Amino acid sequence: MEHNPKLRTVNVTRYITPLREGGSLPALADADDDFKYVLKFRGAGHGTKALIAELIGGEIARLLGLPVPELVFANLDEAFGRTEADEEIQDLLQASKGLNLALHYLQGAINFDPVVTTVDARLASQIVWLDAFITNVDRTFRNTNMLMWHKELWLIDHGASLYFHHSFTDPEGHAKSPFALIKDHVLLPQASELEQVDADFKALLTEQKIRSVVNLLPDTWLQWEGLEQSPDEVREVYVTFLVTRLNNSQTFVNQAQNARQALI
Repeated sequence: MEHNPKLRTVNVTRYITPLREGGSLPALADADDDFKYVLKFRGAGHGTKALIAELIGGEIARLLGLPVPELVFANLDEAFGRTEADEEIQDLLQASKGLNLALHYLQGAINFDPVVTTVDARLASQIVWLDAFITNVDRTFRNTNMLMWHKELWLIDHGASLYFHHSFTDPEGHAKSPFALIKDHVLLPQASELEQVDADFKALLTEQKIRSVVNLLPDTWLQWEGLEQSPDEVREVYVTFLVTRLNNSQTFVNQAQNARQALI
């Protein structure tokens, strides 16, 4: 079955408030479809690479059947934010005109707390597998990047994934390497079904599906300073990384299992 994911595009109509301190300064914002969004800015710390990781990580999670808020392209008009009183925020808005990325805001959601909520072995294994696959360094006890909403667990914030792209050299070498930081994953103690999940997810995640997600990346996000490759060539690097990593999944699965054995 063909898989052609599409992202809607909304126009940001109102900047409401910054969401937390930190490098990326995401914000709560209104859009012209009357929904609220968590807005991630292309003008923030890691630029469009954080948006690329967010989009690829989020849409692969969705492909695998994991609960992720809807992602949309969020257009910031040139005039937007000129009336913003805070100078740092005004600079961020000015540096972010054009296409940004936003997640549907889950009104009333609370941060996942592993002490309060136990995640079953299957779901825990699926999330650990995903994060080892996309090299997501940011789902730890300190910062779980999961929300409880209507008694369901939701995954947010994949912007720290795919960290190979900060150097953008030797994607195949990076793809074949284990993921040592999985030892800090908040759900690792419960992830006892990694072998079964690996088999299921490898059957589900084809090269064509990976390509369909990577093809969502807009050209304007792929024109980095000092980069000689065209946007299509950059997309090909991401596809190569992900397909190679999938074909060598046993490497990161073994690493996760060994790290789990050391914990329990």
